[in-house]
Amino acid sequence: MSVIAPFPGNPNGRAVATFDRLELQRILDLYGRMVAAGHWRDYAMHFDRDLASFAAFRRAAERPDVRIEKRPSLRAKQGVWALIGEHGAVLKRGHDLQPVLAPLERRLIRLVD
Repeated sequence: MSVIAPFPGNPNGRAVATFDRLELQRILDLYGRMVAAGHWRDYAMHFDRDLASFAAFRRAAERPDVRIEKRPSLRAKQGVWALIGEHGAVLKRGHDLQPVLAPLERRLIRLVD
């Protein structure tokens, strides 16, 4: 008889906070534009039971320039999304991803003569 082995990934069987496809697409689109503008060079993602985090780096050896965090447990309070600066200060919080990413989008706007 064959034995079915469980998928190795979540040994306790608890749910893990993640980004859905549209959220990740929006974050990676912003990341690509920031790389093209020369602001960022690397990124990292971290998924935990109560937190999904996307960190963008100017250089790989430094601490992240910004972190975009999703905490589903804060849905009824301050909002699921948080934009956290280089030194750990919360720059923006909200229930939707687009307004939270707005300060980063403003970095890409340039005046043209």
